[in-house]
Amino acid sequence: MLCKRSAIHHKPCLAAVTGALLLCQAAAAQAQSGSADTTVAVAPVPQIMATVPPEQGASPSPLSANMTLTSQYVSRGFRQTWGRPAVQGGVDYAHPGGWSVGTWMSTISDKFIEGGTVEWDLYGGYTGTIGDFVYAGQIYYYLYPGAKLQSAQTKYNYGEAVASLTYKWINVKYWLTYTPDYFGYNSASIGTGSGLHSRGSGYLDINGTFDLGYGVSLLLHYGQERVRNFAAYGFRDVRVALSKAFDGGWTLTGAYTRGWGRSDVYDHYTTGALDSAGNPSVSNPLENTFLVSLTKTF
Repeated sequence: MLCKRSAIHHKPCLAAVTGALLLCQAAAAQAQSGSADTTVAVAPVPQIMATVPPEQGASPSPLSANMTLTSQYVSRGFRQTWGRPAVQGGVDYAHPGGWSVGTWMSTISDKFIEGGTVEWDLYGGYTGTIGDFVYAGQIYYYLYPGAKLQSAQTKYNYGEAVASLTYKWINVKYWLTYTPDYFGYNSASIGTGSGLHSRGSGYLDINGTFDLGYGVSLLLHYGQERVRNFAAYGFRDVRVALSKAFDGGWTLTGAYTRGWGRSDVYDHYTTGALDSAGNPSVSNPLENTFLVSLTKTF
């Protein structure tokens, strides 16, 4: 999350060391995007989910579930599991009238979010169509049970409202923070200004999904975060992913992600958690990352 010992970000806690000051830091993953776009939830980066056609004459169930094992959890370019594997899963209910609600969870690292072990996303919204256009509006709330930036007594929990528009292969979303803080960014946690908060921060999320045939899909993603009142903490990220859908609701995905900030505040990120040698674990959570994930949908 941010400062002095930790830092902030959408699904991130971080602390960047600038001279003697440690700063901390952002998804979601949206499991269908909420966390990850199924991307993940929140966090968000969209993943491609495999589906099994309903039996002839049968109505598809409004309930669905998903489980994922991934070599890393990366949301909005940030390595939320600090290079370690993650277990993820979610449940969704989609009403025939277009309304939906769901929940999604992922393991995370306390080296990225101080005191955190789990991210829990809650979301709901409405989806409709006009010709070839698909529009949607959703409300997300991200919980990090037990996690807190101790130096500033700031929690990472936050909420976003999402507007989405899809036309054929391209999807554009905008995530707007409606809670007082975005991932815990405020004057106390970052150590800048007095009484400032980050409500109104926004994330532009652009995705192109291409069907390559034989059950293979290509995802191209670009994202840009603007942190209100704390411009130095803004960042951008890209993702390129190939997914292969198999019978039985299985999907195998390989992805490359890369993020970069507007300044060097994320270059020396730490929450104060110790490494194997007993020293503070410091890294750039936005560095180049390759990951592989296996998802099962029910």
